[in-house]
Amino acid sequence: MTRIKIMVKIVSLSFASFLAYFSFAQNSGWITLIDGTEGMDNFNIVGDANWHTDASSIRATEGSGASWLVTKESYSDFVLRVEFWASHDANSGIYMRCQEPTQITDRNCYEANIFDQRPDLSYGTGGIVHVAAVEEPYPKVGDKWNVYKITADGDHLLVELNGDVTADVRDSQMSEGPIGLQWGRGTLRFRKVEIMEL
Repeated sequence: MTRIKIMVKIVSLSFASFLAYFSFAQNSGWITLIDGTEGMDNFNIVGDANWHTDASSIRATEGSGASWLVTKESYSDFVLRVEFWASHDANSGIYMRCQEPTQITDRNCYEANIFDQRPDLSYGTGGIVHVAAVEEPYPKVGDKWNVYKITADGDHLLVELNGDVTADVRDSQMSEGPIGLQWGRGTLRFRKVEIMEL
């Protein structure tokens, strides 16, 4: 009889733990924008790159000029997590708080750069262009999967690349706007993009 009571308690506790975890996952606040090949409908396309899906991601490989996937929603304070793959010659970036979502530049948005071959590497991969330089040794992301975690909380901007802080700055130029995923050259793939508003 005692064994049965113990088994019932163990099963009850296990089930309660599962429910607590499931509830946390459902209410964690994360919104998925891209999950593998799903999510293009969360974005408007600006420019003419050949955005399309492959077996496991959304990608672009060519175009006649820079192009972006721009969120249909605007965001102010958030944590953004982006899983991306970039060829060694890629020029890309994660644009945030864009002021003119149909005419995106690195002057009217914050850009967490993805550009290993940028002539001025201080604002290359890991930096926020014109705002926060990245320190040596300069990070390289070419030809592998990477994770950007970007936090925008008021005037505080924090960029983490593969778990390392690459930019940590306060800047109040822009407070709200859509997010853009850029293709400039090379091959870009986005496998997972999720955001949690603060």
